[in-house]
Amino acid sequence: MTPVPGRVGVAAVALPAVTPVPGAAGWRRTTPGGWQTGGVSAVEPVRVKPRRVRLVCWVSAAALLVLFGAMAVSLSGSTGNGYGTFQRGDGVALAGLGVLFSLGVLAFTRPRVEADGRGVRVRNLIGWSEVPWEVVRGVRFDRGAPWASLELHDDELLPVLALQAVDKDHAVDGVRALRRLHRAHASVVAGGA
Repeated sequence: MTPVPGRVGVAAVALPAVTPVPGAAGWRRTTPGGWQTGGVSAVEPVRVKPRRVRLVCWVSAAALLVLFGAMAVSLSGSTGNGYGTFQRGDGVALAGLGVLFSLGVLAFTRPRVEADGRGVRVRNLIGWSEVPWEVVRGVRFDRGAPWASLELHDDELLPVLALQAVDKDHAVDGVRALRRLHRAHASVVAGGA
C-alpha cells in the first residue's frame, strides 16, 4: 500500500490521475447527461461549487476594480504640502493594486468538490486533495458548522469549503449526493467481499 498524495498518515491505494473535465481522456459517457469514470458505480458523479460566496466575491472584485480605477484616474496634482506631485506611474500603481486585491478576493471562488465511484476530489483555497472512498468514514455537516467535512478513518477531518452553510439547500443537496456515493461504494465493497 502506498500513501495517498497530499494526505499525511493515510495509507491506502493511491488513485490514478483523473482529469476532472468531462469528455477528456479516461472519461466515458454512461447515461444521458452523466459521466462516469471507469465504470465503478452506476451512481452519477457529483460536482459542487459554492453559490453565495462566488456571487459575493465576483461583485466585490468588480467593486474593487471600479474603486481603484476611479482613484487612479482622479489622482493628480499636488501631494498636499507642495513637496511633490502625483505622476502617471502613481495612478498605474494604484490601478495595479486594485487588480491584485480583486484577484485576491476571487481566490475565494476556487473551492469545489468532485466525487465519483472511486473517491472524492476536494479543492479548497489552496490545492487539491484526492481521497478514495476506502479512506472516508463519513460525510459530516454538523449543526452550526460553516461548511461540510469528510471524516477519514484516521480521525482526521478534511474540510469541504464548496459545501457552505450559507448556500442552504444547495449545500444540503451536495452533502446528500456525497453520502449516496459513499453508501454506493460501501455496498459495492460489501457485495464483493
